[in-house]
Amino acid sequence: MTIKENYRKIRKEVPDDVTIVVAAKTRTLKEIMEVIEAGATDIGENYVQEAEELYKKLGDKAEKVRWHMIGHLQKNKINTALKIFDIIQTVDSEYRALNISKRAERIDKKILVMIEVNIGEEKSKYGIEPEYEKIENLARAISKMDYLVLKGIMAMEPYSIGEKEQKAYFKKMKGFYDKLKKEFNSVDTLSIGMSDSYKTAIDEGSNMIRLGRALFGERK
Repeated sequence: MTIKENYRKIRKEVPDDVTIVVAAKTRTLKEIMEVIEAGATDIGENYVQEAEELYKKLGDKAEKVRWHMIGHLQKNKINTALKIFDIIQTVDSEYRALNISKRAERIDKKILVMIEVNIGEEKSKYGIEPEYEKIENLARAISKMDYLVLKGIMAMEPYSIGEKEQKAYFKKMKGFYDKLKKEFNSVDTLSIGMSDSYKTAIDEGSNMIRLGRALFGERK
């Protein structure tokens, strides 16, 4: 199947209220153009430099999609990131949130953000600890920052785990999300589920999935 066929097939299969974020990491300009032409509305990038290059090469098409930062955002890349991204999904501390907010204020741009949760408590991954009190405290801090709008929470489950373990992680995230949603009016997004797990994630309440391999095939 072509990229266009893959995207349209998955788009038909998943509920209308589930946003598909296309994970563009290492993909070619041709591949990204094809998926946008197929109807993709949201593009996710892990690295600011790659996003900047892709944004420029896409020309007018770049403005037709929403841009999501789905990788770790370094402090020295924030200014560039704010020129490209509409949503930063990987805020994991008050310190990082403050740095984003200060720079957003300088250019008078309100930016949507999400709290990244290290749901598997993996040392190799970023994200706040999976404890509701800590997530809530960060959410409260973000809600007081004039140039940040808290959109929701995101997580990346550990690789190479079975469906049963995936479900357990996703249920935990759904629990955090439901509590946050009751407390913060702006919260409406639970970003969990990738190419190997998006069906399970949707069953457990995800309304935003991040797909790369399911659309493009294996990385070359």
